[in-house]
Formats: sequence, structure tokens, C-alpha cells
Amino acid sequence: MKKEKFPNKISIFPLSNFIFFPNTNVPLNIFEPRYIEMINDSMKTTRLIGMVQPKKNIGESSNQLYDIGCLGKITSFSETEDGRYLIVLNGLSRFKIIEELKNDKLYRECKISFDEFQNDTVVNKEDIKFSDLKLIFKDFKSFFEKRGFAINWNDLEKQSLEQTINALAMASPFSLEEKQILLETKNLSLRKDKLEKILKTYVLDNFDNSTLQ
Repeated sequence: MKKEKFPNKISIFPLSNFIFFPNTNVPLNIFEPRYIEMINDSMKTTRLIGMVQPKKNIGESSNQLYDIGCLGKITSFSETEDGRYLIVLNGLSRFKIIEELKNDKLYRECKISFDEFQNDTVVNKEDIKFSDLKLIFKDFKSFFEKRGFAINWNDLEKQSLEQTINALAMASPFSLEEKQILLETKNLSLRKDKLEKILKTYVLDNFDNSTLQ
């Protein structure tokens, strides 16, 4: 799908501590009535939904969203016997929320723009080599082991460099603020640098959950 055909109004699925990128696929288990309705409506039209992290608001629930999210297309859909939807979402392009729209639906909708992420749909070979990731991989393996997370590193290393970096950013048990930083980086090279800096804060602090500002 070409970017100029992307809609400027989309349904929004807020999900904390979750990011995904263009050219990545994520499975989702949909069970809340409002998101069942959202998927039903989406399947009847474009199959497009936007994934956005809600902002953390200590002491009370927050409805405020981060400005940057990622548009995804439903590429697989099935319904379970107990009424849940199992879908696979394919990332297409990041977007910026312009404003939230009023509606009479159970789920939220926003007016969005793709202007800041024109390169998300362009195939670029960036000047990064897997050798540049050796130290990151070493620290990540130690980090994941200490946190009890299992990663198939052999399969990960078979992916493209972009897929590898994005998969690590998505799977890492970082804070939602740190994940948002990674999502908002303009290109792969900057994302690698940010990923390395965030990881170092955990390594230097004995894996204490300190956030990169």
C-alpha cells in the first residue's frame, strides 16, 4: 500500500509497553468489547488500525496518548470459541496524532499525519553492519537471561538488520518511555544508537530499571 493512500483518520488501539515498526508482524489477542467492535469495523473497511502507547499518569488512570504510533494492517484473523479475536498485524508506517476525534463508538479515533515518516515506506540500505551489533548482542543476551526472557538468537541473526534491531526494541523489557524513544527515532542508525544507550543504563546500574532521559 502506498503512503498517499493511507487514511488520515484511523481507529486507535492503545497498548502500554508495546511498540511495533513498519515491516514487522505482531500477533494480538483481542477480547475487550470495545476492541472487538474496532476489529469488526476495521475488517469491513481497510483492515487498518493504529497502535499507540498511553502515557503513564502516576496515581490515576490516564487517557492521554503519545503523539507517535504505528499504523498496521490486519493480515490474519480468526475467532475463538469464547469470542476472542486472534489477529496478526503488519506494520506499515509510523504516524503523528494531530487530534483525537469525537465519535459515538466504544473505541477511539484520531486524525493523523504521516508527513514526519516519509521514509517508512521506502526501502533503504543503511550503513550498519552486523559486526556493529556484536557488543549489543552480547549485552542483550546477558540482559535477557538475567530478566528471564527467552529469545531465539539464531533465528534473530538470520533476519535483516532492520528486523533484528526492531525486534530487539520491541521485545526488550524496557520502560514504556524508553520504548517510545525507540519508536520515535527517525532512522535505523539512530535507533541502534538509542538502543545501545538505553541498554548501557541497565548494564551500568546492574540492570536496575533506570530510564534514559
